[in-house]
Amino acid sequence: MTFHTLTRVASILIVSLALALPARAVTLLRDADMEYALAQVAAPVLKAAGLSAARTKILVVDDSSLNAFVISNDAIYIHSGLISRMDRAAMLQAVIAHEAAHIANGHITRRMTNIGNARTAAGLGQALAVLAAAAGAGEGAVAIGIGTQSAAQRAFLRHTRAEESAADQSGVRYLRSAGIDVTGMLDVFRLFRGQEALSESRQDPYVRSHPLSRDRLRAIEGFASAYGTGGAADAAAWDYWFMRAKGKLTAFTRRPSWTLNRVGESGYRDIALMREAAARHRNSQTRQAIAAIDQAIALRPTDPFLYDLKGQILMETRQFAAAANTHARAVQLRPNDGLLQAGYGRALLAAGNVRAALPALERARQIDFRDGSMLRDLSVAYAKSGQRGMASLITAERYALRGRLEDAGIHAKRATGLLAVGSGPWQRAQDVLLASERAEKQRNRR
Repeated sequence: MTFHTLTRVASILIVSLALALPARAVTLLRDADMEYALAQVAAPVLKAAGLSAARTKILVVDDSSLNAFVISNDAIYIHSGLISRMDRAAMLQAVIAHEAAHIANGHITRRMTNIGNARTAAGLGQALAVLAAAAGAGEGAVAIGIGTQSAAQRAFLRHTRAEESAADQSGVRYLRSAGIDVTGMLDVFRLFRGQEALSESRQDPYVRSHPLSRDRLRAIEGFASAYGTGGAADAAAWDYWFMRAKGKLTAFTRRPSWTLNRVGESGYRDIALMREAAARHRNSQTRQAIAAIDQAIALRPTDPFLYDLKGQILMETRQFAAAANTHARAVQLRPNDGLLQAGYGRALLAAGNVRAALPALERARQIDFRDGSMLRDLSVAYAKSGQRGMASLITAERYALRGRLEDAGIHAKRATGLLAVGSGPWQRAQDVLLASERAEKQRNRR
């Protein structure tokens, strides 16, 4: 798996999308296994909403509060705390249905004109700067992210009651169309019951960005009463993938002792073994960790994500050659997964095989540019291969992705002086440089 580099939690890859501010940042938890599992849960909902399951990613934000949001048309962001509080797939599908409705109903499109293109490193960094401000980082972050402190833009993530009502109705329609239990949406709303009575500083962000009301709650209760439970044959499979995503998440965000005391509650033997392997690894019990993940692989020998987790354990215990071989097996089983490709490239780089690491990491970037840890490794690979211009470009994009546009601009300027004028990489450096200059102008205006 790709919960790798240590930031706050041991053995977790946290792709930091932080602002260069002493304020709250937005951080993504990237893991191939977890994101695949979430994609399986989301697929029927996205199909019902008329969205492409291949293009709309479900990404996890490292935050214990209860929230979910969209800032572009190609991703739905869900806080880790919300997933951890759910107990079945139908609840998660209800949240996805609601956020998918904001995309399908066009609620996001007009907001995106304020912050540019969120499909580039610089654009996504700016968009997440707006999010950080909306979640409490302050007006300064908004000014950096979108260049103004207008009331309309400070309220970037606040949906109107009309939008919320429309998203509720559309979300229920998607759930019904997919055969999903509509009472999952009611259970989600119950998580937020009583939040509106709290002061804004104590409320979960979801309540501030998705204002609840008695009328909305009453409407959801009416929907649930009218439509009842769903009877889709795929419900058991959805619950498996939900438990797998939640199990992976909690295994790397809760204490190892907490996980080991609860592996029996996982519901599925392979998930229990995966969670045990993660907990043993975090406890530096390498032999037991390898034994547990090997048992899981024996149960699911063609599961690429179990090999990914084994590769991580081997990498982090400095068994680089073995890790590269294990990650190669994961990529062989699922060649078009950017996070798996990144893990393979990282292992090759650690093993000293820069020549093979470079194309693996570049392919990972082409599949998914949001992986900041991959960008770090790719910049190292380019530097070790003597391609200084590309190393500077990738470093610039990594800083831009984190919202650190001043640092990004320094490296982008260096890259433009080293890359062939007019080439694709040169154009990418120009995009980052432009974003950096725009942010600098806004800072000077303040």
